[in-house]
Amino acid sequence: MRKDFDPTTIAPDGRAAGKARLFDPEGGGPWRGNVEGETLNARCTVLAYGNETVGEGPRLHVHPYDELFIVIAGNARFFVGDAVIEATVGDVVFGPAGVPHRFENRGPGRLQTIDVHQAPRWLQVDLEGEGAP
Repeated sequence: MRKDFDPTTIAPDGRAAGKARLFDPEGGGPWRGNVEGETLNARCTVLAYGNETVGEGPRLHVHPYDELFIVIAGNARFFVGDAVIEATVGDVVFGPAGVPHRFENRGPGRLQTIDVHQAPRWLQVDLEGEGAP
């Protein structure tokens, strides 16, 4: 049995439990959906991303907060600052605040990730591609 902290030292902050739909499993396109933390009165925002095309993925971008990527299907190659990280099903990759990053499907088959933004709203600046500064 785990006992990592004393539960009597943590008081509920009054936020209610909540539910929101992240994605339709039958839906198409790479961006399956997102749930802003504000929707659930939570401190994180969750995105679902996936594609079937090797070499394809989100363009280089940056956030003012940390991000976690959970690979739930396929194989990915992450570029986080100067680091190149190969990840597969079950792996979690960390992208620190302020560090530009992107990732791509390295195949075979579909890449599917759940991306957890450590903020109640999704904030992003694209550093390459259309609309980049």
